[in-house]
Amino acid sequence: MGRFIKLAYIQYMKKLLFIIGLFLFGFSCYAQQADSLHRVAKQFMRNGDYPNAIIVLGNALKLDPDNLELQKDLTFTYYLQRNYSTAVESGRKLIARNDADEQCYQILGMAYKAIDEKKEADKMYRQGIKKFPSSGELYNEYGEILWVKQNPEAIRFWEKGIEVDPNYSSNYYNASKFYYYTYDKVWSLIYGEIFINMESYSRRTPEIKSLLVDGYKKLFTDLKTSKSNSTKNLFSTAYLTVMIDQAQSVNLGVTPESLGILRSKFILEWFEKYADKYPFRLFEYQRQLLKEGLFDAYNEWAFGASMGLSSFQSWTSQHTDEYNRFINFQKGRIFKLPAAQNYRNLNSK
Repeated sequence: MGRFIKLAYIQYMKKLLFIIGLFLFGFSCYAQQADSLHRVAKQFMRNGDYPNAIIVLGNALKLDPDNLELQKDLTFTYYLQRNYSTAVESGRKLIARNDADEQCYQILGMAYKAIDEKKEADKMYRQGIKKFPSSGELYNEYGEILWVKQNPEAIRFWEKGIEVDPNYSSNYYNASKFYYYTYDKVWSLIYGEIFINMESYSRRTPEIKSLLVDGYKKLFTDLKTSKSNSTKNLFSTAYLTVMIDQAQSVNLGVTPESLGILRSKFILEWFEKYADKYPFRLFEYQRQLLKEGLFDAYNEWAFGASMGLSSFQSWTSQHTDEYNRFINFQKGRIFKLPAAQNYRNLNSK
């Protein structure tokens, strides 16, 4: 009798394992089919055929209903189709998921912006930042929401984004523009130059290059006033002290050439007096370019076109090898900032 029970148990387990195997095989097939449909839907999205993308994504979700990526793409496609009410409804379901990621909040945020739903967007971004406190993207987008409402608190979130995620470029972009319209030109210049090194050839780069040129002109219009407005920040004070020491370099005006001289002397003095106390990747990069004989080309790249396209083209044609050497050097590197070099809140007591 015991042997019979044992044999029956073995047969039962074999059947059970067979059924489980069939289930897993079926699940695997469904997942593979869903992945295949996802690829088709993405092609429709790239081609701007949003109705077909929605149809295919819906069919994929029938096969794999809990797939986060499918649901994100469906919500985003509603947004691209300008079906904002459905995008919002779908986006709310996304952020309610336990596995919701930063992108879920970004997609819903875009939908809220499209319908100018500032109150719900405000609430949603605060929730997202609480869940993802190291997300530079969410800090940046929440700052933009606040800035649309002309709320100066926006800069606090862009600064926090720089602090927690120092290699996300958009916070530098917005912070540089914010400070440009204040008395504190130091951080407009620093953040702006960091940005153009992070986004060297984006559509936003020429805008910030022009802002940098105007920022230097405004800085040297009244350096002493700039310093008096930056006395609470130790890094700014050091920066302006060196700038004042080298101000004679732009006595005949701010040009790419005079800025090149000014900034070369600035780097030499900075590394003599302050580099040990305030190590800073941007200045280290500038010193590296000086040592490589590429600093003049870098300054022309940064400021030349904004000060006059014809003179910039003339310079590059006369210094073709030097300029090309810099461009090749630049394209072969990724500009990154370490987390420990945020000095904006380095205030004196």
